[in-house]
Amino acid sequence: MPERATTLSEHLRAEVQTLWDYHDLHHELRPTDVGIGLGSHDLGVATHTAKLYQQGYFPKIVFTGANAPTTVERFPRGEAVHYREHALQLGIPDGAILVEPTARNTGDNIARSRELLKAQGIQARSVTLISRPYQQRRAYATCKKLWPEVEVLCASQPLPLDEYIQGIGDVDRVISMLVGDTQRISVYAQQGFAIPQDVPKKVERAFESLIAHGYTARLLT
Repeated sequence: MPERATTLSEHLRAEVQTLWDYHDLHHELRPTDVGIGLGSHDLGVATHTAKLYQQGYFPKIVFTGANAPTTVERFPRGEAVHYREHALQLGIPDGAILVEPTARNTGDNIARSRELLKAQGIQARSVTLISRPYQQRRAYATCKKLWPEVEVLCASQPLPLDEYIQGIGDVDRVISMLVGDTQRISVYAQQGFAIPQDVPKKVERAFESLIAHGYTARLLT
């Protein structure tokens, strides 16, 4: 199996950085009722959720996620289940964690977390969504569409682009995911799954350039 590249090529850096910066909403965190860790291939989401809990930003955690083709090998028991186990290892009390193990996309993450909280008698007026850095904007737009009455903040591990790529260990995967999430900002709004978001011309140009360089693996067909 060929070794995956972990270093960003300089001729792609400007375009990749543009998309990376676009998806980070730079929300200033403050206490909310619940922290919702959105399942993915990135265990750093669970790490950061645990850290924010320990810093007092929310008293309850929901980990949400089943599996996708990109996560089943790494998290065979499901994303949310593995996130919970990781958080327990980091010292989070079991009673602070709820697990939603069925969501297969971001819309499911939001809707089913909301349903789980209601079933537990928890009325959340504000939530912190913890996700991969490049999922923030899409998670926010999805939550505002499906749960419009709740106050939403977004958070991710505060890592620079190169450090994040090193942690994932696959630069092509990160770029492809960035391109895919950028496409979904517009497409999902058009389909009624999310609120519209402004896409600056600079972002559009970077998106189109990276597609031309072959980063199409995560594009919707």
